[in-house]
Amino acid sequence: MKASLFITCLVDQFFPAVGVSMVSVLRKLGVEIDFPADQTCCGQPAYNSGFHSDARSLAERFISIFEKSEYIVAPSGSCASMVRVYYPDLVKDDPVMLKRAESIAAKTYELGEFLIKVLGVEDVGASSRGKVALHQSCHLLRELGVKDETRRLLNSVRGIELVELERADACCGFGGLFSVKYPQISAGILQEKIDCIQKCGADMVVACDAGCLMQIAGGLSRRGIETQTIHIAELLDSKQG
Repeated sequence: MKASLFITCLVDQFFPAVGVSMVSVLRKLGVEIDFPADQTCCGQPAYNSGFHSDARSLAERFISIFEKSEYIVAPSGSCASMVRVYYPDLVKDDPVMLKRAESIAAKTYELGEFLIKVLGVEDVGASSRGKVALHQSCHLLRELGVKDETRRLLNSVRGIELVELERADACCGFGGLFSVKYPQISAGILQEKIDCIQKCGADMVVACDAGCLMQIAGGLSRRGIETQTIHIAELLDSKQG
């Protein structure tokens, strides 16, 4: 099986170790990986800001780069959702481009979703330590419908205790440009998330989106809480006795 890596902007710029772990996990499972070096932003910031023409240009570029891929795998439910849910809508006035967008959408997956639904793998041989809480990121949960898959992967990580995070499916307040446009509302939402994390006593909070991790890590740091944040790819790549 072959898969092309769709490494998102935040992973590229701020969380490169997530991309490395993603490659490591997939290679261990026998997936042949390639990385289209011409890839850029998927266009989600422009789309969410109402600049649909600019977003469409980026969507068409993405489609031309990835359309020959067997599968497309991203370490982000948010960006995978942009491709799966919104690309077809962006080009719906062009029947030819719409067909290409739908073809791309059908083979684009978030990492954990790909492991469970395509590879049929729950246990990747990972092991770690401590109490782990799962934050359910909004786009992955609500737009892609991925919920139990991530939990099943965590249940197979040896040595951890999966603890329940109250309101795990509540937004962290990041929302991409939402946190920039409405910082006070974003901070209020984050405050509730941090309260829940502190209450559950987790050593680590796991999420599938770099934006959520960045938002939550900042909130924890500002309150002096030692709970760590980790991307699902990094945890699945870990080996601790």
